[in-house]
Amino acid sequence: MGIRLENVGIAVRDLDATIAFFTDLGLTVLGRDTISGEWADTAVGLDGNHARIAVLETPDGQGQLELFEYLHPDAIETEPTLPNEIGMHRVAFSVDDLDEALAIAAKHGCHPLRGVANYEGVYRLTYLRGPSGIIVMLAQKLTP
Repeated sequence: MGIRLENVGIAVRDLDATIAFFTDLGLTVLGRDTISGEWADTAVGLDGNHARIAVLETPDGQGQLELFEYLHPDAIETEPTLPNEIGMHRVAFSVDDLDEALAIAAKHGCHPLRGVANYEGVYRLTYLRGPSGIIVMLAQKLTP
């Protein structure tokens, strides 16, 4: 059986603001839609499922995010995930210039949780809290 990762889905509070954050970092919007109907109810397992969605892709074409903003049922606010909580909690990106990526993130009010770390001279990396509380890891490889 063949398998490949299709995308990572993230429910967000504000679809437009989240798209702006990720497109400023370099992702491209592949498409946007509003979904609803019996097929959506069945696939997701929610009656009356109605959401605005967008699919974004990394510049290398290897990674996709599917962002969705629920219109119905109402989105449920939760506390932002902590890095040590069980379950999915972050999306990670390699960047060519960490300082530039952090400047872009800062324009969206997103800053490192603690600072920028140097992992054994191989990577500079940090976690930051993105839109809707998403933890985003940004890493710049230091060695060729």
